[in-house]
Amino acid sequence: MFITFEGPDGSGKSTQMKLLADYLAGRGFPVSTTREPGGTPIGDQIRQVLLDPANRAMHARTEILLFIASRAQHTEEVIRPRLRAGEIVLCDRYRDSTVAYQGYGQGVDRLMLESFNDFATGGLLPDLTLLLDLPAEIGLERRSRAGDWNRLDALTVAFHQRVRDGYLQLAAAHPERWAVIDADREAGAVADHVRQVVEIRLATRKTA
Repeated sequence: MFITFEGPDGSGKSTQMKLLADYLAGRGFPVSTTREPGGTPIGDQIRQVLLDPANRAMHARTEILLFIASRAQHTEEVIRPRLRAGEIVLCDRYRDSTVAYQGYGQGVDRLMLESFNDFATGGLLPDLTLLLDLPAEIGLERRSRAGDWNRLDALTVAFHQRVRDGYLQLAAAHPERWAVIDADREAGAVADHVRQVVEIRLATRKTA
């Protein structure tokens, strides 16, 4: 089973992914975690370039192609092999991030971005995508307090609002794959909701 975590910056994806991984492992499931951009030695090098605040001159097309390159390596080196081995794979961001950030956020043609995604992943889609949703301003405030600021965080609040709206539109268009989680709550309450959604999906797969 392939589960992805999506959401605006500061929504708690990394925290919730770890909590879910610990929960699933405690129940005896083979589980692994990974992230984008990155997840491989090549991808981690690309991640440094993408997120470095010094790279303010990066063109939007350059940014997209770097994300896609990291995703292609990640899918073939990490995600597909772990799925073939029977693991539950949890991933912090995946192909939907490109559509939300570069498509809705920056106005790049979304059909073209989906074509790039299909090329990079060989058409691999998550079985379940968890959208950790919260207002853009709250997410950015969390990021600022944590001191974990990167090049994309520094874009305008309006950009991050468009990203959030894009995520919600993607979730509404594909409710069979997406689950929207209110992330503007204490981490434990969010984790409980995440577990409930995943348990239902696991039970459905067992009876399918």
